Amino acid sequence: MKTRLGVLVVLSAILVVGCGEDSNGPTTASEERTTSAESPTPAPPSTAHLVTAITVERASVSMQYERPGSLRLRRLVRLHSQEEGRIIALEVFEGDRVAQGQTLLRLEDDLLRAELDAARATGAQKRLDLQRLEALAGRGGASDDEIAQARTAVAVAEAEIQVLETRLAFTEISAPFAGIVTARLAEPGDFVAKHTHLLSVADPDSLIAEVLVSELVLPQLAVGDAVQIRIDALGGRRFAGTILRIHPTLSETGRQAKVEVAFAQIPEEARAGQFVRLRFSSRGMARLMVPFRSIRQERAGPFLWIIDADGKAARQAVETGLRITDQVEILAGLEPGTQVITRGFLGLAAGDEVRVVETGQL
Repeated sequence: MKTRLGVLVVLSAILVVGCGEDSNGPTTASEERTTSAESPTPAPPSTAHLVTAITVERASVSMQYERPGSLRLRRLVRLHSQEEGRIIALEVFEGDRVAQGQTLLRLEDDLLRAELDAARATGAQKRLDLQRLEALAGRGGASDDEIAQARTAVAVAEAEIQVLETRLAFTEISAPFAGIVTARLAEPGDFVAKHTHLLSVADPDSLIAEVLVSELVLPQLAVGDAVQIRIDALGGRRFAGTILRIHPTLSETGRQAKVEVAFAQIPEEARAGQFVRLRFSSRGMARLMVPFRSIRQERAGPFLWIIDADGKAARQAVETGLRITDQVEILAGLEPGTQVITRGFLGLAAGDEVRVVETGQL
């Protein structure tokens, strides 16, 4: 019995193995090759250096400059005495507004008036003498020489009257234009000599901002350009203005020229002498600009990493110019249309193959 049971177990095992081979079939060599071909083979890692880059082109760029300056009155007259004498009237003070032609100061004029009266009397007598001689000449009672001398005497007397009338007018000082008194340097009762500075009158509508500008900036400015004016004493407000005048000469020390700026509307609170800041915007000029971060430095000077026609990195020596915010002007060494590398410099060497990616992929 035991022998028969063992034989049956062996036969059952053989049948099971046989059925498995019939259902799945044997694995052949061709099937093994097909299975191997269907499995993907990993691609070799890329050796290109990852960078970000831009293509540079010339573009119109305007620059902004801010310079400190002061407010100044362009129309300011210093009034001096043209006659000597005692001041008998002076009724205006600093800050007073005056009208054009208004009398500001009067000097004592009694002596001049007396001299003028005497000169007029003398002139009247000389004219009578001339008339008498001309009447006598008709009857042969006066010579031509006597008449000529009489006419000369009349002309001298009239000239003397004119001189005294002019001097008398100088005893009154009037406002040359409507303005405001900025200085009063004498008092009634003072005796003043000729050519003494007595008053100053300014035109408040002539208030301008004046600033010194470097010779490097002057070529970027022109009369009529818009300017923003900030007066520190009036807070952060900015006022519109335009360039009124650019002085033709520069100082020898700082190589700077004066630039005058007129307000579009003068603020009521503005005063001469106040500190101002002027912001200029230069006219747009075509410039070749690159990001400041792309500039590399070496002992020989600045250079850029560029991508050549073969897609490889190359060093390009350049000459830089002005820096405008985060951009730098390239004056020489770079042609428009060149691809300039802006990021990815670590480990970069000349001749390396590069691949341009987005900034976030670095």
